[in-house]
Amino acid sequence: MNFISHGLLNLSVWELALAMLLMTHITIAAVTIFLHRTQAHRALDLHPVVSHFFRFWLWLTTGMVTRQWVAIHRKHHAKCETPDDPHSPQILGIRKVLLEGAELYRVEANKPETLDRYGHGTPNDWLEHHLYASHDRLGMMFLLFINLALFGVPGLTIWAIQLIWIPLWAAGVINGLGHYWGYRNYEPRDASANLSPIGLLIGGEELHNNHHAFPSSAKLSSKWWEFDVGWLYIRTLEILRLAHVKKIAPVPQHLPDKEIIDLDTLRAVILNRFHVMADFSRAVVIPVLREELRKADDSRRRMLKRTRSLLIREDVRLGADDRTRLSHALDMSQSLRTVYEFRLRLQGIWNRTTASHEKLVISLQEWCAQADASGIQSLREFSQSLRGYTVHPV
Repeated sequence: MNFISHGLLNLSVWELALAMLLMTHITIAAVTIFLHRTQAHRALDLHPVVSHFFRFWLWLTTGMVTRQWVAIHRKHHAKCETPDDPHSPQILGIRKVLLEGAELYRVEANKPETLDRYGHGTPNDWLEHHLYASHDRLGMMFLLFINLALFGVPGLTIWAIQLIWIPLWAAGVINGLGHYWGYRNYEPRDASANLSPIGLLIGGEELHNNHHAFPSSAKLSSKWWEFDVGWLYIRTLEILRLAHVKKIAPVPQHLPDKEIIDLDTLRAVILNRFHVMADFSRAVVIPVLREELRKADDSRRRMLKRTRSLLIREDVRLGADDRTRLSHALDMSQSLRTVYEFRLRLQGIWNRTTASHEKLVISLQEWCAQADASGIQSLREFSQSLRGYTVHPV
């Protein structure tokens, strides 16, 4: 009778809770390291032993098929915030994605065209065909028997929590809140947001805006005060020679005495374009806005405050009401209009995909020359810093 109640381990309530947290955390680590960073984005390679452990653990605890998960996630990046996005709260509504994220996953997983187009390069061996993909529910039933044997009756509760852990946190919170609410370090063309600077509970996936800015990076943290526990595990595996990191987000390199804008400058600016635009917002747009707020009366101040986020947001993410508010604010301030137009023109340089490198270098040179002549101190200083960008290690 004691075996049925407490299982082989006979753990206390607190020990059961810790065991549950440990197992669910391993599942989170498997999702972020194996499914997400390794399989979907090829940001690193894993030793076959580690890779297979993660495959087995995910089969055991989630029943997710690698090819399905990878295909759905790649399609999310390719079609982000459009009607073809499998789980965008901007399109479907936050309530539906937050509460029905797992169902949205199942619907998309049943579309052969999604799997054929986006599921390439995933495991295709005998075990995948004859066990993991063809008997995806068997692992979860096996887990139930393991839990009951180890933990007794409480194992049933632990099993239920294990099964809802990924649908709740990944399919619901990350896919939902991660595109609805939070802070943004960068301004990609989607609504991705960082939910927390402490990427611990969901393995670092909380740093979702960083990921969408640099999707092929094995490291999700960007600022010095952000912590990505998934990256900690990857570095540990790399030290043990069980992983090889292929790519991380670029870190801007500056030569302080560089004055000539050449092809090296252009390449560095394009490579670091998200950093460049974040710096432009911090060093140019916000100081000019603060100065305008200081000079404005109460009614103008209220209007200008409401447009702070609009001044740095990607143009494609502005709705009709946003554009109207922004237009009214720019009509109030010639300085704001000037820096906003410079921002759009700078973005336009790397968006001209058909232009030659020589023409783009000339465009960047002209942009900097006109910024120097703008009469706006912060814009001139930014122009000087832009000249120092380089792709060569400093």
